[in-house]
Amino acid sequence: MSVDWLPDLVRFENSGGDWNAYLEVLHAGFRADFVESKPSWPGKRVSLKRHPEYQGKEATFWHLISEGDAEADRIPDFRRCERIRWPRPIIDAFPNREPGTGDLVYWWKSQRRNESRYVLAIADFSYVVVVADRGEYVMPWTAYHVAQTHRQAKLRRECESYWRGQKC
Repeated sequence: MSVDWLPDLVRFENSGGDWNAYLEVLHAGFRADFVESKPSWPGKRVSLKRHPEYQGKEATFWHLISEGDAEADRIPDFRRCERIRWPRPIIDAFPNREPGTGDLVYWWKSQRRNESRYVLAIADFSYVVVVADRGEYVMPWTAYHVAQTHRQAKLRRECESYWRGQKC
């Protein structure tokens, strides 16, 4: 699905195939979107998970560009990297969308320790941003590309279940 309000992909090839140069481009985009300015969220401030830092970069940054359960063992995912500029406009768009309309859908998902998370997804479920609600503030938790149709279908079912059968 083409979503014309999302920025262009940030391609590895545009950094000459140099991982360190690419990493700096990605981090500069992240800093512009989440440090130098902040996304908007209804009634709450947006914060970042800063620790543990790795290579002088925030934990939230690593969660947006890599995958893995253990912080120290996360592996860069180029599909996540390419979309580093997408979480901010998706988060900013959230309060302006009604469920089941347009090109962005969302739902709540309860997590352990009474933490709830918003799941924001492009309407075809090919990209997801997860935002943790910590009470007084929200925190972008992770974001990822979803290529497998069975995973997209699972996300659609979660959304429709949350909205009690309304089409997502």
